[in-house]
Amino acid sequence: MGPEGEQIGIVSIEDALRLALEADLDLVEVAPTARPPVCKIMDYGKFKYEAAQKAREARKNQVQTVIKEMKLRPKIDQHDYDTKKGHIERFLKQGDKVKVTIMFRGREQSRPELGYRLLQKLAEDIGELGSIESAPLQDGRNMTMVIGPNRKRASEAKRRSADDSAAAVNE
Repeated sequence: MGPEGEQIGIVSIEDALRLALEADLDLVEVAPTARPPVCKIMDYGKFKYEAAQKAREARKNQVQTVIKEMKLRPKIDQHDYDTKKGHIERFLKQGDKVKVTIMFRGREQSRPELGYRLLQKLAEDIGELGSIESAPLQDGRNMTMVIGPNRKRASEAKRRSADDSAAAVNE
């Protein structure tokens, strides 16, 4: 391809390099996997800059998922459980995922069903805010479970926080 985007056709590498040199531009391979490979006569610096701009734009449009972690013990008191559950609810309302870890110590390791029951109870208690993304899994001394926010609530929370930050900027 020529510098203006016109089709030159299939030419040898030497001819393509000569054409690029005459135009005072670079020969850039834009589709190396095609048969035959597609090259374009253009300014390589401009090509790199435009590729970086596209990559930056793609990164900007991605949603950054944050995973918060909450650690519990199998013999947790009711008040402590309620407090931690409140934190998990707040994280889910903000649209973040939550990794809940139950830490076993000593003889507690021989009773993993206690941790499993605790995680199931927690999942039931916060059922309207989030759903289980990965089931409880024993991993050495710890048992982990990941809870993700429900889709519509998460998108509402993200939109609301964006609206709040825009309102703060306008004030």
